[in-house]
Amino acid sequence: MSFPSQSRSVTAQAASSTLPAERPVDAAVIRAGLVRVRRAVDRHAAYLTRLDAVLGDGDHGDNLSTGFRAVERLLGELPSETTPGELLRAIGHRLVATVGGASGPLYGTAFIEAGFRAGEASELDAETIAAMLVAAADGLARRGRCTVGDKTILDTLRPAAEAFRDVVVGGGSRTAAAGAAISAARAGARATRPLVARRGLALRLGERSAGQLDPGAVSCLVILVAMTRDD
Repeated sequence: MSFPSQSRSVTAQAASSTLPAERPVDAAVIRAGLVRVRRAVDRHAAYLTRLDAVLGDGDHGDNLSTGFRAVERLLGELPSETTPGELLRAIGHRLVATVGGASGPLYGTAFIEAGFRAGEASELDAETIAAMLVAAADGLARRGRCTVGDKTILDTLRPAAEAFRDVVVGGGSRTAAAGAAISAARAGARATRPLVARRGLALRLGERSAGQLDPGAVSCLVILVAMTRDD
């Protein structure tokens, strides 16, 4: 299995000891990241759907493509002065409305919770982003009634959020935190292969679900890599 190649460059950037000044994270940065997400999801849609054909309905990649294309259209409709928090909440509601299956409500909830945590700030510092990622993971866990080890999206999102937070708490830069988050996300997605599913349609397979990567965990990695990459 080959994970998204962009993650290697993100991690390499985080390891650099001569990083340039970091651009503030405002709504324009988030908009650009969401456009990258749409493109990345489209590139990986067929693979995600093949994974889902083994464990689920066989439509995960197609559903996410539909949802993030709707998100890209929404970006053109929202006023330029929309704050990051408002933007993320709107994106979350659009995903709930347009992504089929369980992943729509799960990803939608994650974006909505991150948006609430962002508040009305026009720019997001590293500490706020860390709190947003944790809030997203907490919201997804509540909505999906899942924990790490259940073979779900959370197996990628939770370790990524915690890794980002830990680097920031330790005084590291946002770029270093992003690199740590992607490394943790990659490890989390990979770790779903031997797991027996305890949530979702894959639950019906029992022990037969072991040996397969979880499509939601992999799509979460795709999304995180695209959002953290700096064009």
